[in-house]
Amino acid sequence: MSAVARLIRDKANELGYEKCGIIPVEALEEYGDKFEERLQRVPASEPFYRQQRRLISPLADYPWAKSVVVLISRYGKYKVPDNVKGHIGKSYLYDIRVDPRSREYQNGVELERYMQEELGLKTATNRKFGIVGLRWAAMQAGLGIIRRNNFFYTENGSWVHLEAWLTDEEVELRDETRLAPCPKGCSRCTQACPTGSLSEPYTMQPLSCISFLTTFGGRDLPNEPLSRKFGECIYGCDLCQDACPMNRGKWEETSEFPGLSDLAPELSPENILSMSEEFYRVKVQPKFFYLNGEELWKWKVNVLSYMRNNDPKSHEAQISHARRNEHEKVREMADSIWNELFAHER
Repeated sequence: MSAVARLIRDKANELGYEKCGIIPVEALEEYGDKFEERLQRVPASEPFYRQQRRLISPLADYPWAKSVVVLISRYGKYKVPDNVKGHIGKSYLYDIRVDPRSREYQNGVELERYMQEELGLKTATNRKFGIVGLRWAAMQAGLGIIRRNNFFYTENGSWVHLEAWLTDEEVELRDETRLAPCPKGCSRCTQACPTGSLSEPYTMQPLSCISFLTTFGGRDLPNEPLSRKFGECIYGCDLCQDACPMNRGKWEETSEFPGLSDLAPELSPENILSMSEEFYRVKVQPKFFYLNGEELWKWKVNVLSYMRNNDPKSHEAQISHARRNEHEKVREMADSIWNELFAHER
């Protein structure tokens, strides 16, 4: 192990990262083959993955890059407020990429400063969307494995965030995972996926994934038949991870995530449906950045979908009120539900 690799590892350990690995940039080459293989298995997914092609060849944009530093942080330690449990995906609730109050975000800033200022390395990263194929890079570094639901797992299950930096020095630091593979014949993750997005192991159709359709996709949810299968999901989905036996007992609610206990009451279905544009832009959107400051309407459509799927009679008043919402799509969703479930009673 080189001195630079040791210093990066020691700094990562000091900051509290769960794992640290470093691979040569050439170790990413096979990722392109896996990427194309996935497209061939699900050709309809090409519109989604089109923007991800940038991850195949980082040298095209960063010709100076020689190594990839991969870090793993565990978020499966935070308390989940009852009123958002099962409604909002946990990775979004504890998204360290954009919340500067979180310890993990601050750790990333400090590690980058350390590599640049104290080790003299040139680095590059993409905090929101990754600068390389993160799961592939972490697996090449021996930090864990990718399981049948496509998520990356360490000894703490899949409840982990991955970060990566390109650096301009040839450094290598690999581990060897001892994680057992998925149980033979296990299909709990695919069975748990209500939309069929996860139709077989190690693949998926992202355009039919609940997380996609309730965040940056699903622009026409009132006319999306799959919305009837969203169950209790409002923003994101954890169903395939929750069903995984390799995640059993891995979540330990021992810590409070900064600011979440104050914000969580405002994220109830009823409060989202009545939320003001100003509150959304100031308090909610910065945390849930997949929807922009003009897309509160998308949250409200998601809530109406939830209300239709879960005891709509108890939400009749809210659905009726939403028929007069200022946004066309909210009115369209509310009218559709009203005409289907309540109009015959009038």
